[in-house]
Amino acid sequence: MENNIRPGDIRTFLKAWREDYVYKTLVSAGASFACTALFALYHGYLGLRYSSVWHSSICVFYFLLMLIRGSILLTEKKNQGLPETEKELSRHRTFLLSSAMMVALDLSLMLPLALMVTQATPVSMGLVPAIAMAAHTTYKIILASIHFRREKRNPCSNLLVWELRMVHFIDALVSLLTLQNTLIMVNRKHDAANDMFYVSAISSAVIYAVIVIVTVSMLLQGRRKMAPDTRSDRC
Repeated sequence: MENNIRPGDIRTFLKAWREDYVYKTLVSAGASFACTALFALYHGYLGLRYSSVWHSSICVFYFLLMLIRGSILLTEKKNQGLPETEKELSRHRTFLLSSAMMVALDLSLMLPLALMVTQATPVSMGLVPAIAMAAHTTYKIILASIHFRREKRNPCSNLLVWELRMVHFIDALVSLLTLQNTLIMVNRKHDAANDMFYVSAISSAVIYAVIVIVTVSMLLQGRRKMAPDTRSDRC
């Protein structure tokens, strides 16, 4: 069978990946969208199969995250070839819609967070997979933090690309919450007398507070980005 992928296509992709920040962000968001959809389906299935509150609540979180990323990607896809003024109007509409979903996303975390703190979540993995999960989460947080700082220093960036980076950062913080819960549960298997309730409660509250602060900051800054007068002053 003839191979339809030409070397020139690969070189074009790699060049765009290196030089076009918006393209790189959207491609990364597309991969994240696919992973998020799989997570939502996986937890949704387990929630129905075992009547699990934990898996059902996490399914709701991933479903909302999938909708936010999907709406942004769909908007940018539809914006191709449109005049810049129409692109901005389309981005503004999507930002308002996704902002409402961001608020719902934060609220959806309250139930799984309570289950984490009370150590009522099912965890079936050993120490080695937990360590691998910790390494991946650390990488994810570092990368999201770098892009988060970069976007905050660029007031003239694409509104939806900027929002995607904020969403990636929140997703990384939720991964940190999940990692903390996993390590506590794995450690509890080896030490039945270990009680991490207060540590889990305090650290979870701090991380959740950061998530809420990032969300509120994103909504406020996003509204300023949408204002033509202030945007023209900054740019």
